[in-house]
Amino acid sequence: MTWQKIKIPVNDAQNFSFAECLHFLGRSDKECLHYIRNGKLQKMLLADGEPVVVEIAAGDIPGHLEARVIAPAGGQVPEAPIIRYVTHWLHLDANLQSFYDYTEKDPLLKGLAQEYRGLRLVGMPDLFEAISWPIIGQQINLGFAYTLRQRFITNFGYHAIVDGTDYYLYPHPAVIAALTPDQLTPMQFSRSKALYLIETAKQMADGHLNETDLGAMNYEQARESLVALKGIGNWSANYTLMKYRRFPQSILLEDVGLHNAIKNRLHLEAKPSMAELQQYTKSWKEHAAYATFYLWRSLLPQ
Repeated sequence: MTWQKIKIPVNDAQNFSFAECLHFLGRSDKECLHYIRNGKLQKMLLADGEPVVVEIAAGDIPGHLEARVIAPAGGQVPEAPIIRYVTHWLHLDANLQSFYDYTEKDPLLKGLAQEYRGLRLVGMPDLFEAISWPIIGQQINLGFAYTLRQRFITNFGYHAIVDGTDYYLYPHPAVIAALTPDQLTPMQFSRSKALYLIETAKQMADGHLNETDLGAMNYEQARESLVALKGIGNWSANYTLMKYRRFPQSILLEDVGLHNAIKNRLHLEAKPSMAELQQYTKSWKEHAAYATFYLWRSLLPQ
């Protein structure tokens, strides 16, 4: 069989590591939207509205990744949406040199560039996933958040079996908008969390929250529009803007993972106070999102 292969360019290729991205993507054994096998990344995504399963690997051409179309087998699918999705997902159009230069001037960040060189800020090209995932993860530990997310996806997402593997798409807002909280609470979602998820899905399904409008807003406008939604606070809004809109100044000062990473890096006896966090991060500015992400990475095993 002849496989369709798609070349995906990587900007700033000397500062890109596919292996580092895979390490971050493999942080949970409850992940069901992608699989890492033999140094390759397998995922179902949409190409012009049709489900496609691709396997992404380091390409033979320098400065490129290669996506091999697994399903539909033998078919030709549009390349542009796949290139666009993977580029956004792995932030392949980024240039990390300015951030790396900055880390050498910041005592908290110094050395991170050497430790995790090439790691890109893994994003979420799907707006509903980017905004609902922080709702799911609010006020619970990361392990349980992944359990809830897995139940959410496997119960309400599109599903197909390809070569004996279960592939899923993240649930569509219209599907979640049609639910009642009683359909989520047996899965251990709190009633308030179920209501927030359904209400957010309704906002997307009826067009009040949409990619076009959010894409036209600057950072402050986008943050204010998101925190106006029920269940979306500053942390959730900044997470969405970091992962979906890619605003470099997105900073999650309320994030427990960030607190723990800073405590570890500076060998503090206790987690930093909000005043201390503001002091540590005040100069990050356009490096805030990457600084946060690299500090998250420092919490993972090598």
